[in-house]
Amino acid sequence: MNIFNILKEVEKVDPEVFDRLDPRREVFKHFGGFGKKLVAAAIPLAFGSMLNKAYGQNTTSIRDVLEFALKLENLEYYFYKRAADTNIFPSAAGKTAFGVIRDHEEDHVNFLRQAITGLGGAAPTTYTDANFDWTAKGLLGNATFTDYGTMLAVAQAFEDTGVRAYKGAAPALISNDTVLQAALQIHSVEARHAAHLRRMRRDMANGVANLKPWITMKDRGGLPPEFQGIYDGEDNISQGGVTITGTFGGITIDANAASEAFDEPLTVAQVNTIVTPFIA
Repeated sequence: MNIFNILKEVEKVDPEVFDRLDPRREVFKHFGGFGKKLVAAAIPLAFGSMLNKAYGQNTTSIRDVLEFALKLENLEYYFYKRAADTNIFPSAAGKTAFGVIRDHEEDHVNFLRQAITGLGGAAPTTYTDANFDWTAKGLLGNATFTDYGTMLAVAQAFEDTGVRAYKGAAPALISNDTVLQAALQIHSVEARHAAHLRRMRRDMANGVANLKPWITMKDRGGLPPEFQGIYDGEDNISQGGVTITGTFGGITIDANAASEAFDEPLTVAQVNTIVTPFIA
């Protein structure tokens, strides 16, 4: 194993890797001082420790991410709790679906509270229905829970945001395997919610024609312009530095298909901009 060559390869991907560590000279000095008698097995351990210093997240960072996720999950839980109690569903199946999603969101809330408690320190933030503004600062008026189409649109907006928010948060949780695994599991459930709700919007009376279960480019899927921030950036056609449009083995992949194949992450700042109207 040539540790110096590995460092050079890491530097190609992350030119600031040495800024995250000791000065370059000190890094190489540490490795140079191992001596000939150092067993080879120790080198990967030392290298892993060094990368953990460069990229590992501390408990405070993880707590911040979990607290933010807790706020979003409470937003969704209290939304579905109210929605499931309404009588505006045109079918029992729709009401049942909202009840199931409500229960999922409650489970997510409970998990996040337990995860935050497990980190120690102050108790996790407690939310109630009163913490949220279901009119979205007047944008939706009283339609959120009185108009079925509006209620479904808000549900889609929340779920599409959640999928991208969890993807954006994943790198900050990389140092805690248990929390990261659970967050990615929640991410997959949010994606299934989003797909189901999009189908419900398509199939309702006077529904959104041709609405797909996934996002195409940065199309809002029939939502008002005020929700565009949820979808901006989803028209990305490059992944890992590779453009994924073109013809491969006789199969042509256009921009629509390329954008549908991946969800793009949202930053905390972007998510905050999206959900702020719903925070009381």
